[in-house]
Amino acid sequence: MTTNDKYASVRYLVDDVPAAVAFYTGHLGFTTGAAAGPAFAEVFRGPLRLLLSGPASSGARATPESARTAGGNRVHLVFDDLGAEVERLRAEGLAFTGDVVSGPGGSQILLTDPAGNLIELFQPAAR
Repeated sequence: MTTNDKYASVRYLVDDVPAAVAFYTGHLGFTTGAAAGPAFAEVFRGPLRLLLSGPASSGARATPESARTAGGNRVHLVFDDLGAEVERLRAEGLAFTGDVVSGPGGSQILLTDPAGNLIELFQPAAR
């Protein structure tokens, strides 16, 4: 077994790899990695390595159909000014699944990528 603790990797199954890459790099500050193609790409944001697996990728083919429905799982991205981030993304034409919800730990809002995967934008509560 090999270990790489430089990045935490999450795999998202997507319908259109180039559209997913454009979404994450164009709107959420991710950068592209060395692996990029029509079936698979990797994008990075800090220590997060997001694996975008299209229908032809081995990751998608290995996933049973019953596991492909999106549940409440999501990538969690932290921002210093959630309000400004929401305004910026709305100005870019992105729609959110609801409004900002605030609680004792902070505030969050959800949006989806082009394949319907959830992304949580979060601002911690002031301490």
